[in-house]
Order: sequence, then structure tokens, then C-alpha cells
Amino acid sequence: MNRRFVSLRYSYIRSHLYGMFITFILLLSITLSIYVLLKPTWLTVESIFLSIALYFGIAFIVSVYAGFKAGGNLKYRFDYLSTQITQFANGNYQSRLFFNEGDEMTRVAGELNELGENLQNQVKSLQRMADEKADMAKASYKTAVIEERQRIARDLHDAVSQQLFALSMLSEAAVKQFDHSPELAKSQILDVSKIALQSQAEMRALLLHLRPVHLSGEPLAEGIKKLVNELQQKCRIDFQLSISENLDLTETIEEHVFRIVQEAMSNILRHSNATKVITHILRKSNELFIHISDNGSGFDVHQERKASYGLKTMKERTEELGGTFAIRSNDAAGTYIDIRIPC
Repeated sequence: MNRRFVSLRYSYIRSHLYGMFITFILLLSITLSIYVLLKPTWLTVESIFLSIALYFGIAFIVSVYAGFKAGGNLKYRFDYLSTQITQFANGNYQSRLFFNEGDEMTRVAGELNELGENLQNQVKSLQRMADEKADMAKASYKTAVIEERQRIARDLHDAVSQQLFALSMLSEAAVKQFDHSPELAKSQILDVSKIALQSQAEMRALLLHLRPVHLSGEPLAEGIKKLVNELQQKCRIDFQLSISENLDLTETIEEHVFRIVQEAMSNILRHSNATKVITHILRKSNELFIHISDNGSGFDVHQERKASYGLKTMKERTEELGGTFAIRSNDAAGTYIDIRIPC
């Protein structure tokens, strides 16, 4: 209640009451001075106090009403300014203010409109730079293919090839020990099983990173549906996907969004231990909304974790498109990612 009476509207009421009180004191002083010095027959003490009392009552009502109305109008305009700032903070740079009073607040509204226009131009510049960056990436694709092949060859040699060699040696040793020392052969077969599982995990991780970095001409909705269907077949996770068919996005935005969703799914598979993943992608007016959540173990977003690099990559891709990236997570409470991208 105390905070309410220090609001702008009640400050106006107090100022009007203060002016009324000063006027009341002046009138009382003047009338009493006339009565004492001049002593006119028409002026009596009773008439003085009656007129002052009437003035006080009427002036009090008028002051409260005038202060309430004047403060209410100013409060409405301040709320309008606050709403506009909130719109900018949420990425809606097309919102504009319209004041016709011609006072200082109208000047502030005009400056906010200019700020929104500048921010909108910056978003366009960021998206144009992202388009140029995408063109440069395509130009260097052939060189990247050669380097990627060399990296894959090294990974296969360093990890899978050595594990397959170990499998071969252990299986041969187990066969030789099978008749003479069954217990030792059993132990070696168990080692073979463990190494086989490790090899399988290495191959899955390698295949995950071999997925194309672009959609290869497919629409965004089709590419994400294929990605989710593939994960659904390989993982014991309930994937729930809701995506608009006709998003009408540029090629650069589609590729960035696809990589963002792919990185989010990769983080969920590696770190969350989730059993349910919900993904919503839709477009409203001139904004693209992306929501990805899971019911996994969660983490403290203020501490560095294994998934921090992937989250950083997702945030950087979002900011390259002029969007906003927000994440909420707590231990044993799942993770929630919300992204807004201007279109």
C-alpha cells in the first residue's frame, strides 16, 4: 500500500493539495489582516472562517480530482513508454510510439522510435552478413571436404581401427584358451563385448558429426522431421515435434535453425538422460519462435558444463541472425530453450 501512494498519480495529488494549503494560509492571513487593521463592518470573524471553510472543502475536492486526472494521463504515457522498451527487449523492433502532445515526452517517444529503426536496420545488417558468410562457406566447401576426409581417416585409424585390432587379438586368444582355461576365455570374451560396445559408440558419434552442415535443398520442416525420425528409431526417447510447414524463411536462416536444432538434440542425447523431448517451431507475423525442452537431469546454467560449448554455438548462431536466445534449467528439472529470430 505504501508503494502505491508514492506513484506518479499520487505525487500529482499531493502537489495539488500542497498548492491548496498554501493558498488557504494566504487567504486566511489576508482576511484576518483586513479585519484587524481596517475593521470593516461587513467583515466578521464568522464570515471569515465560513468562507475559508467553504474554500477549503471545495478546493480539496477539486485538487484531488485535478491531480488524479493529470497524474493518470501522465502515468498512461509512461506505461506506454515502458511497454515500448519491453517490446525492444523482446526483439520486436517494429513497434512504434505515437504522441501528439508536442512536449518532452513526445520527444522521448520520437527518440525511441529512431532507436527501434536503428535496431531493425542492425538486424538486417546482421542477416545480410550471415548471407555473405553462408556464400563464403559454400565457396570453401570443396576444400573443407578434403580436410574432413583426412580427419575422418585419422579418427578411424586412432579409435575404431585400433579397437577392431584389439577385438581380433582378444577373440583369437579366447579361442585358444577355450579348451584349456574356460574361465580365462570367458573373461576375454567379456572384454571383447566391452570393446565392441565402445567401438559402436565411437561409430555413432562419428556418424553424428558426419551429418551434412546444410539441408541439401530440402525445406527446413522436412529436414527437421527426418532428423527427429532418425533419432526416434535409434533412441529410447519420446520426441514430440510441432513445426509449421510454410515458414517462408531465407536459405541462411533455415540452415542456421537446422544446425541449432541439431546441436540441441546432440546435447540432449549426450548429457540430459531425458525420456521426452518437445520441439515447437512456428512463425508469427515477422518472428520465428523455437522452443525445445526435455525432462532430463538438467544443470546449473551459471556453471561450466560439458554442454556449454554446444549452447555457446547455438547462442552465437542465433545472434548472427539478430535473434534472442534464452535458456532455463535446474538440477533434476529439465532444460528449456526459447529462441526468437526476426524474419
